Amino acid sequence: MSYNPYDNVLATVEKAAKLLGYTPEDYEAVKFPERELHVSVPVRMDDGSVRVFQGYRIQHSTVRGPAKGGVRYHPGVNKDEVRALAAWMTFKCAVVDIPYGGGKGGVAVDPASLSLGELQRLTRRFTSMIAPIIGPDRDIPAPDVGTNAEVMGWMMDTYSMLNGHAIPAAVTGKPIPLGGSQGRGEATGRGVMLCTKYICEKLDRPLAGAAVAVQGMGNVGSVSARLLHEQGARVVAVSDVSGGIYKAAGLAIPAVCQYLSKRGNLLSGYEEAGMTRIGNEELLEADVTVLIPAALENQINAENAGRIRAQVIVEGANGPTTVEADEILERNGTVLVPDILANAGGVVVSYFEWVQNLQALEWEEAEVNAKLEKAMQKAFDSVYGIAAEKQTTLRMGAYLLALKRVVEALRFRGIWP
Repeated sequence: MSYNPYDNVLATVEKAAKLLGYTPEDYEAVKFPERELHVSVPVRMDDGSVRVFQGYRIQHSTVRGPAKGGVRYHPGVNKDEVRALAAWMTFKCAVVDIPYGGGKGGVAVDPASLSLGELQRLTRRFTSMIAPIIGPDRDIPAPDVGTNAEVMGWMMDTYSMLNGHAIPAAVTGKPIPLGGSQGRGEATGRGVMLCTKYICEKLDRPLAGAAVAVQGMGNVGSVSARLLHEQGARVVAVSDVSGGIYKAAGLAIPAVCQYLSKRGNLLSGYEEAGMTRIGNEELLEADVTVLIPAALENQINAENAGRIRAQVIVEGANGPTTVEADEILERNGTVLVPDILANAGGVVVSYFEWVQNLQALEWEEAEVNAKLEKAMQKAFDSVYGIAAEKQTTLRMGAYLLALKRVVEALRFRGIWP
């Protein structure tokens, strides 16, 4: 069965709008992206040949501020995926109440198959081709799957050169010497850890000693695993594209993260006494207290949702759970903290980075982390409160809060002309 993640977005928006008592006129504009750019990106490869990659930048909404969202380098990137990711950014920014809309970009490429030079040439050409619609007051890119601070540095430099002067606020998630924010690199994972801590407190379940499984050991998953380990959680299983590892007593997460920090290293080459190798499906269905899907969309679906044994799911990835799976999990009593809340730490600190760049300021990491924790606690409490009031799930609570803020902004702005 083909799966369109944007249909997931629309289904959830429709359900939230109905609960809020909105008429179609109130939210019709929210169902459609404002602007979509599809580019064909030619790149000179190291062997002298030319390859053309397909790229996208989609702005779902700018009603609450400039579009904001990452750039993804992955073979599976396509228009519908980028549309969905852009829409999730709109609602994510609204949930944490920062003055951004939602945007997203991507290139259909396996970055691991490119040399560093090819990756830089791809990034610079892609940036130049989307430059007409991005900028610090229009649309601010950031890292996502397959991209990192180094890639953001190339994007910032390319955009700056096209404009004749340095424009640090054009992108976020940059290296610190280029105006990146302290704490940005681990902000998304820190937000996941905080939401895990908050939901365990609400459910009166101690986080210390709790068994945790993390699917996806990229930036978000590895930071989440490390910070939860530091909180005393027992991270028993982690995985990446090469497979997973399991150890009932808890994995040596600092050692795992150190191993994976070297470019090209995958879990298939990691060894630790007492561990066993497992597949991604086994990880998702492991008998744990907390499951953190931090890989890609559609990982928890109608086929496997009934076999999920985790009591709590905290979504580190965007869209890892389908609408059908949500219904199954709800029936089974699984508590789920949704992506637009759980992984919003990255965009919160991206906002802090943007503010610092615009004002030529630099905040200490402790200040950034304190501001992040305050924002995440406020957002979590707001979502938990409205979900309890409406007797619905935390996902629907998050969408109720977000859609209300977006529709209010639409009402005040009106439709011009």
